Amino acid sequence: MLSLCMIVKDEGEILNNCLLNVAKFVDEIIIVDTGSTDRTKEIALKYTDKVYDFKWCNDFSKARNFSISKSSNAWILVLDADEFVNNIEEIEIKEFCNYINNKVVGRIKIINEYEDNYGIKKYIKRVNRVFNKNYFEYEGVIHEQIVSKNRKQYITNNINLDVYHIGYTNEVLKKTNKIERNIELLKNTIKENSNDPYLYYQLGKSYFMKKIYKSAYEYFKISLSIVNNFTYEYVEDLVESYGYTLLNMNLFYEAKELVEFKELYIKSPDFIFLLALIEMNNENFEKAIECFLQCTKFNHGRIEGITSFLPLYNIGVILECLGFKEEALQYYNMCGTYIPALNRIKKYTS
Repeated sequence: MLSLCMIVKDEGEILNNCLLNVAKFVDEIIIVDTGSTDRTKEIALKYTDKVYDFKWCNDFSKARNFSISKSSNAWILVLDADEFVNNIEEIEIKEFCNYINNKVVGRIKIINEYEDNYGIKKYIKRVNRVFNKNYFEYEGVIHEQIVSKNRKQYITNNINLDVYHIGYTNEVLKKTNKIERNIELLKNTIKENSNDPYLYYQLGKSYFMKKIYKSAYEYFKISLSIVNNFTYEYVEDLVESYGYTLLNMNLFYEAKELVEFKELYIKSPDFIFLLALIEMNNENFEKAIECFLQCTKFNHGRIEGITSFLPLYNIGVILECLGFKEEALQYYNMCGTYIPALNRIKKYTS
């Protein structure tokens, strides 16, 4: 009923863990190898005899659609080798696939792991990954997207399938040329389609992840200038990533321009937290504290801690800088095990 379709290359170190977690939940596994030179195919064959070769042509959608074409089931689940199923409601997934409307796309939860100076953090988002191949396919050379075959808008539905993604931890990035490959593909694609804001967004995001903020700034700005619909799912992240780029470049006053997006993203604690940081860096401390406190009124956001220890810690920093050390300690003590807060507490209590 449900086929797992994957494209892989040189994933010998992680593929077993990916398949071990998901094999018992799916009815079929399709593995398409795009040119591995390690044990990837050998490992894949332990789980399925449906392992196929695909000559890489710098087009992720063609590889995805090839994998889907090999499925004997209509319903497809797509994962990458660096994604591991953490939780799945099997009965719910089966009910979803038996749903009378086959034109609904299932959105799974991706928990992205990334690293900063204080260790591994989590960024949570929903992505379209479960669909009926009779109605949907992939489109896009890179950062491929699910589209309906008739190119009309489609309905999505969240499903209880949680996946950990480790592809952007420092360890993984050091072992691969993932970001460099993405930059090259995106630049080549932009030469053929220079009016697509999504491509400039992804190119800016690639440079952002490499901390090359000047280039990220350039491409984010182009993307924002040609976006024609700010309700698109990726646009909020575009705006926020652009904001963090400005902060990293110390362009604090320019960052204040993002206030114009507040009405669009007023229900997003992630965006409000960014506004708080912008106000904080412009020394508008009262407004910054107001925004940080607003973040704590939400149940959850995309970035781990965005509704709890992160805004509370920053309020503590502001109060400390203003000389209110006792009040600052109160906020640091509300941050749980957040390392920067613990370090601040230790500074004043040791």
